[in-house]
Amino acid sequence: MAFCGVLIETAMNVTFPTLMAQFDVNTATIQWLTTGYLLIVSIFVPISGFLKRRFTTKQLFLTANFTFILGLIICSVTNQFSVLLIGRLIQGCGTGIALPLMFNIILEQAPLDKIGFLMGIGTLVTAIAPAIGPTYGGLLVGINWHYIFMILLVFMVISLVLGLFSIKQVTEVKKIKLDLFSWFTIAVFFAGAILAFNSVATSLISALVYGIVGMIGLGLFIHRSLTVANPLVNLRLFKNHSFDFHLTGFLIAQIMNVGTAFVLPNYLQLVNHVNSLTAGMLLLPGAALGAVLAPFSGKLYDSMGPGKPIRLGLTIQMLGLLLLFATALTANKWIVLIGYIMVMLGTGFSMGNIMTNGLAQLSEKDNTDGNAIFNTLQQFAGALGTAVVSLIVSLSQVKADFTHSTAIGSQHAFLLLVVLEVISIWMLIMGMRKKQSTD
Repeated sequence: MAFCGVLIETAMNVTFPTLMAQFDVNTATIQWLTTGYLLIVSIFVPISGFLKRRFTTKQLFLTANFTFILGLIICSVTNQFSVLLIGRLIQGCGTGIALPLMFNIILEQAPLDKIGFLMGIGTLVTAIAPAIGPTYGGLLVGINWHYIFMILLVFMVISLVLGLFSIKQVTEVKKIKLDLFSWFTIAVFFAGAILAFNSVATSLISALVYGIVGMIGLGLFIHRSLTVANPLVNLRLFKNHSFDFHLTGFLIAQIMNVGTAFVLPNYLQLVNHVNSLTAGMLLLPGAALGAVLAPFSGKLYDSMGPGKPIRLGLTIQMLGLLLLFATALTANKWIVLIGYIMVMLGTGFSMGNIMTNGLAQLSEKDNTDGNAIFNTLQQFAGALGTAVVSLIVSLSQVKADFTHSTAIGSQHAFLLLVVLEVISIWMLIMGMRKKQSTD
C-alpha cells in the first residue's frame, strides 16, 4: 500500500504537459497535483507516533487503505482540475498514515541482523517508487491518464486482502489524547513554507506573508513541544548531532529524487520533444537499477557497515548531477538517460543506509519518534523540493523561446541540486565521523 502511495507522488509529473493543455493551466498551478499531495502527507506523518500508540496496526492499515482507495476512485472518474486535486489530497491522507506505519513494523518486528536489508526494502518504497512514477505515468498517459489511478485500484484491493491476514499487533494500545494545537501549528508551518515558495513568481508580498505565517507556526510548535509532557514529536532528539547530520543528508537525497523526477520528464518532452511514453521509458532503467540496489545496499550495510555504500552512492550521484548540469542546454535523450541512471544508482546505494544509520544513533525507545521525524521531513522535503525546482524552471520560461528557456531553467535547477549534494556529502562525513569518535 505504501508503495502505491509513494509511486503516485511522481507518476503525475510526466502527465503535466498533457494536463496543462487539457485544463488550460500553467506549470505553477499544475504542480500542485504533486506538491499538494506531498503537503498533506507531511501534515499527517507527524501524528504517526500518536496513531501507533492509540490504535492497532490493523486499524491504521484499514483506514489508510480505504482512504487511499476513495481518492483513487475520485481521480479515476473526474475531468475537472479542482476535483482531481481534491482526490489527490485524499490520497495524501492515506499515504501519510501508511508510510510511517511500514517503517514502524520493520523497526518493531525485524531481526537485528536483517534490519539493513529490510530497511532497504523500505527505501525501495520511499526513494525508488518516486523514480519509477514518471515511467509508470508515461506508459499510461498516452492512452488515458485516468488509467494511472484505475490500475492502482487493483493493487490496493490485493494489498487490502494481504494486510487483513498478515498484520500482527505486537505492542499495547494506550488511550492517549492527540495534541491538536501542536498538529495545527506544524500544519501551519508546512503550508506557509510551501505557499511562500509557490507565491514568489507571482507576488513577493504574498510570499512574505505566507513565510511569516509559517515561521510563526514553527515557533509555536517548537515552544509547545518543549513544554508539554507528551509532545507530538520529540524535538529533543535533535540534540543528537550525529542524528541531525544523517537526517539532513537524507532530506537532501529526497530533494534530489523529487527534483530530478520533476525536471527530467518535462525536459524530455519540452526540450527534446519526445512523447510522454518515450520520456517514461527513458527514465525506467535508472529507476529499475535503483530499485534493485535498494535491498542489496541494505545487505552491504549489514555486512560492511554504513561508510562504504553511502560514500559510493554519494560519489555516483554527484557525477550524475554534474553531467546533467553541464549538458542541460544541449543534452539529447541519451545523455539524460545516462545522467538519471547515475543519480538513481547513487540513491540506491546511499539513501536507505543513511536512514538506517541515522536511526541507529538513537536508543530503541526513541526509534518511533525518530522514524516519525525522518518520514515527516522526508515528505516535507519532497513537497518543498518540487515547489522550488518548479519555481526555478518556471521563472526562466518565456513563451517566445519556450524550448531554450526551459533548458535554461532546468540547468539552474540542476545547479541547485549540485550545491545541495555538496552540503549533503559534508553533512554525512561529519555524521559518520562523529559516530565513530563516540564508539
